[in-house]
Amino acid sequence: MLTALGGPARGAVGRGGAAPAPTDAGLADALSPLLSDPALGPLRTASVVDVAAGRQVFGEKQDEAATPASTVKLATAVAALSRLGADHRIDTGVVLAGKDRIVLVGGGDPTLTARAAGPGPDERPASLRDLADATAHALQQRKLTTVGLGYDASAYTGPAEHPIGPNENIAPVAALMTDEARLDDSDHGTAPRSTDPAGDAARTFAGLLKERGITVTGDPAEARAPKSPDRIAVVRSLPLSALVERMLTYSDNDIAEALARQTALAAHQPASFDGAAKAVRDALAAQHLPLTDAVFEDGSGLDRDDKVSANLLSRLLLAAAAPDKPELRPVLTGLPVAAFTGTLRGRYVGDTAGAGTVRAKTGTLTGVNSLAGTVVDADGRLLAFAFMTTGTTDPQAAQKALDRMASTVANCGCR
Repeated sequence: MLTALGGPARGAVGRGGAAPAPTDAGLADALSPLLSDPALGPLRTASVVDVAAGRQVFGEKQDEAATPASTVKLATAVAALSRLGADHRIDTGVVLAGKDRIVLVGGGDPTLTARAAGPGPDERPASLRDLADATAHALQQRKLTTVGLGYDASAYTGPAEHPIGPNENIAPVAALMTDEARLDDSDHGTAPRSTDPAGDAARTFAGLLKERGITVTGDPAEARAPKSPDRIAVVRSLPLSALVERMLTYSDNDIAEALARQTALAAHQPASFDGAAKAVRDALAAQHLPLTDAVFEDGSGLDRDDKVSANLLSRLLLAAAAPDKPELRPVLTGLPVAAFTGTLRGRYVGDTAGAGTVRAKTGTLTGVNSLAGTVVDADGRLLAFAFMTTGTTDPQAAQKALDRMASTVANCGCR
C-alpha cells in the first residue's frame, strides 16, 4: 500500500495528532552525521519541522539563504494560491473588434492545448479547438464567415525571455501560447520551444477556424482588444489547484512562471519578472513567513540568483498543512512521491524506508541540489523537511545523500 499517495498513515493525523513527536536530540543524532557526507557541497543547510506541534525539531544553518533551484516553486505555489484561491481559472477569449474583425486574447494559460482531446473522463486543459468551435458558432450566428484575426498577449509585460536565455527547459513567457510552446508531442520535461508562442497560437487558431467554415483574411497580427470588448467565446483553464499540482509533480517551469505572473496581476503589479518577484514576496509576507535575505528573481528556480532559506521552505510546507488554510493544500498533494511519480519516479527505487513515503519537491542546477517535502516517520508523526546544498560536483551522489536524509527521517522515531 502506497500510503503517501493517499496521505499520512500509521496514525499520523497532522496538527493535533497523537503520534509521539521526535526529539531534537534524536533527530540530530540521526541527521548530523549524514550532513557530513562528502558528496554534499561546502554549504549544507537543513530544517525539519514537526507539523502537529508547528515547531522546528532539527536545524543546520536553517536561516542561511541559498540557491533553491526548483524548490522555489513551493514559494510560487503558496503565493499564487493565497492570492488567487484554489478555484481560480485563467481565461482565453475571443472578442469582436469591429464588424468583421476578431481578437484572440491570451490570459496567461500555458496549458491551453491545440491537441485533440484524449480518451478518458478526467477534466482536461482548456482547448483551442473548443474555442474555435465556440467562435465559429458565434460568428455564424452573426452571419459572419470572413474575418480578420488579431491576437493580444499584452496581459504580460517586460522581457519574455527568461534570464538564462533560450532553453529547452522553458518557453518565452507569453500570455498566449498552446501546449507550453512545445514543438514536439511531449507534455512535460525538456522540449524544443517556439520563439513566437503567441503568433504560433494565433496561426493555429486561424487554421482551426478555417476547418469550421470561417475564412481568416491575411495573416494574424498583434492587436489590442477593445477597452469595452464584446466577448463572443471563452475557454477556461483547469483550476489553480490542478495547475499547482502539475507544476510541482513535474517541476513545470512554464506553469511556474505563469503562476508568478498571475500572482502579480492579482496584486495589481506589472506581470513581468520584476513585478512577479515583488508580488510573490508580498504574498508570502502576508502569510508571515520568514523572508530574511530571500530573493525571487523568477518563479521557476532556473535563475541562480534566487535565494531562500531551508527554514522558509519548511515553513511553506507547514503553512500548506495548516487546517485553517485549505486553499494551500495542493502544495502538499502535488509533491512527487518517492519512486512513483513525477521528478521522484526514478529515485528511491529499492529504498524500503523512503519509497512511497517521502513526498518532496526536487531542485537541481549545476552545483546545486535541494529537496523539500513531507514524510511520516516510523511513529506516525508528520514532518516537513528542507535540505539544501551548494557547491556539489557530483549531482547523482548529492541527490542520493539528500534522499538518504529524507529516508532516515521516514525510518526514525528519533526520540
